[in-house]
Amino acid sequence: MTIKLRRMIPAAILAASLALAFSLPAGRFYETWDWQTKYKGEKTLPADSGWGPDVLEGYESRFVDQGEAFDGPVRSTIIRLKGQRHSRKGYLYVHGFNDYFFQSEMGRIYADSGYNFYAVDLRRYGRSRLPWQYPFDVRDMKEYFADIDSALAQMRRDGITDITLSGHSTGGLTVCYYAACRGRRVGVSRVVTDSPFLAWNFNAFLRNVAIPVVGAIGKIIPGGKIKQDHCDGYAYSLLRQHDGEWTYNTDWKMIYSPPVKYSWIGAIESAQKDLLRRKDHITVPLLVMTSSRKIEGCDFTPEFMTGDAVLDPASIRQRGRQLGADPMVCEIDSGLHDLILSPSPHREAAYDTIFRFMRTR
Repeated sequence: MTIKLRRMIPAAILAASLALAFSLPAGRFYETWDWQTKYKGEKTLPADSGWGPDVLEGYESRFVDQGEAFDGPVRSTIIRLKGQRHSRKGYLYVHGFNDYFFQSEMGRIYADSGYNFYAVDLRRYGRSRLPWQYPFDVRDMKEYFADIDSALAQMRRDGITDITLSGHSTGGLTVCYYAACRGRRVGVSRVVTDSPFLAWNFNAFLRNVAIPVVGAIGKIIPGGKIKQDHCDGYAYSLLRQHDGEWTYNTDWKMIYSPPVKYSWIGAIESAQKDLLRRKDHITVPLLVMTSSRKIEGCDFTPEFMTGDAVLDPASIRQRGRQLGADPMVCEIDSGLHDLILSPSPHREAAYDTIFRFMRTR
């Protein structure tokens, strides 16, 4: 996720007030859409909803029809990798903003450790995005609850009874919000978060004045957009062809993400506030992991390999301690924003923390 709004929000308020780094073969899961080209065709979901080979080798996936939304028909995608031995334990992963599930190493680690691994590409992301959809658009974070429900229902049909629900960044906010809204009916055994987007990485004026104003405007002008800074530091810290270790589809996880809509900002702001109001309704054990360091800047420097260049870990930990009855809040020394994509040994430290949490909570 890359959110650089500091210089753009005041101008946006004024304007609104005045008015794979790799190639994918053709196939059912492999469409990509140019978000800058206006779609003029019919809005009809493909009929295919059965399991089939996924873009990731060894995985399988299927689409789920999620009905009509504000922009037309929507779908989510469930991805799974079953463990080699029978187990009733399962792990469900929810990605963040400007993201999709591509971390094949992650799934194999869980599958090799006795967990059936599942992930969901949320509506308008990755495998799930359709040609008429603006990428990553959302007007209410509760829209994603149906995508999570579908994946959890599939896990239960597959015989899984001990479920860990996890999320990264905006996915971390989503799973915390899901647990708070569902309360005792959450239907999972525990929640794991990786740098959850619990607080904006802005100064007090932007957090307390500008963001709420833009969110309010988004209810009136939901399609209004705020252009983001042209920053490559975080993406370069991940991509193998630059300074990172990972390969992914940069049409689905873009180096430079598109402008965010006012309505998206309002949805995040509303979810963060409502989560705090419902914080005591989280009834299952919660893990909140962050990096130990915040990194400032836009263009890549070696420092980007040593901390969180997207959010403020200290603010996340402060918010995280307020959630539920007894959350486990911890730092991963020098981890990246996506801790699971950090260089060794920080990545292993994140996994060790997660497995220790799942064994004891």
